[in-house]
Amino acid sequence: MSDPSRDIRIGDTERQQALEVLGEHMSAGRIDIEEYGERSAKITTAKTRGELMALFYDLPDPRPQFATPMPMFPQPSRAPARRWEGAVVPVVGIAAVILFFTVVRNPLIFALIPLAAVLWGQWNGRRR
Repeated sequence: MSDPSRDIRIGDTERQQALEVLGEHMSAGRIDIEEYGERSAKITTAKTRGELMALFYDLPDPRPQFATPMPMFPQPSRAPARRWEGAVVPVVGIAAVILFFTVVRNPLIFALIPLAAVLWGQWNGRRR
C-alpha cells in the first residue's frame, strides 16, 4: 500500500528547501558536484513529495521536511443520528396534510404542529 502523502504536490518553497538540503550534503562530501547537478535538475522538475524524497533515499539526515497536510475531507460527524434530522420537516409536513384531511373537527392541532417543529429545532440547536 502506498503512502498517500507521497502523492501530494509540492511548490517552489519545498523545491527550494530540497536544494538547500542537497547543498548541505554536497558540502559534507556525500555527493560530488556532478551528482549535485543531476539531482538539482530533478528537484526543479519534481511535482510530488514522493518524487522529491526519492532523490534523498541514499542520503542520511538532513532531509527535506514538509508541513503535515490538512485533512482533505472533514471528519465524520460525532453524532451519526443527525442524518435523520433532514427528514423531520417532510415528515411533519406529510403529517399535517394527513391530519388536515382526517381531523377537521379540531383545527387547533394545526397550530401545534408548526410550534412543535420550531421547538424541536430550538432544542436540537442547543445540543450542538
